[in-house]
Amino acid sequence: MADLSRVTGVSVPMIKFYLREGLLPSGERTSPNQARYGQEHVRRIMLVRAMADYAGLSIADIRDLLGHLDDPRHSLHDRLGHAQKTITPRREPGEGEEWAAATRGAEELIARHGWLHDSDSPAMRTLAGVLLTLEGLGYRGILDRLDEYAEAAARIAEADVASMAEEPNLERMVEVVVVGTSLGDALVAALRRVAQANVSARLLGEVLRDPACEEPGPGGPS
Repeated sequence: MADLSRVTGVSVPMIKFYLREGLLPSGERTSPNQARYGQEHVRRIMLVRAMADYAGLSIADIRDLLGHLDDPRHSLHDRLGHAQKTITPRREPGEGEEWAAATRGAEELIARHGWLHDSDSPAMRTLAGVLLTLEGLGYRGILDRLDEYAEAAARIAEADVASMAEEPNLERMVEVVVVGTSLGDALVAALRRVAQANVSARLLGEVLRDPACEEPGPGGPS
């Protein structure tokens, strides 16, 4: 266990806590007070740390997710889908006609693109909530371009799944879902802001320039 602590950077008391909580399988017992741990234990500890540090999951959520991942009755698609749902913030469904309209709008958007989905997933509830807020604030420019946003999201999702499929085992795949999605969100947000600045400069730079602030050229007004 001391070697496992040194390799992972996780303290011995924390490793013992993971063992007690069922987050880490027991090592192979070699004596009454010693056990042998392998690379699979290193990977599991790193995955637990990633879930806690990057995705902000509670111990209960991590235990539930790991139990689902270790259950051979579930398909790979189901296990990875469960991981995605676990890291997606939960939103309670709203009430009233406006929420119902936003929910229909979310379903219609997804149906137009022919995506397979779970209508009651946290992501679909979040989508409905965003549409409801955009409608309330009167952001027609965004609402009129939802299909363009969906097309961009589809391309990102294809890159996500392609990179996940290249991983050598299930735990690495789950890492990409848990850690990669969190970091990927930050990556896309950063690229979006850089791209916004670029497009704004190209399309709006000349329009928004204030002539009163221009430096007078040769022969101009003094």
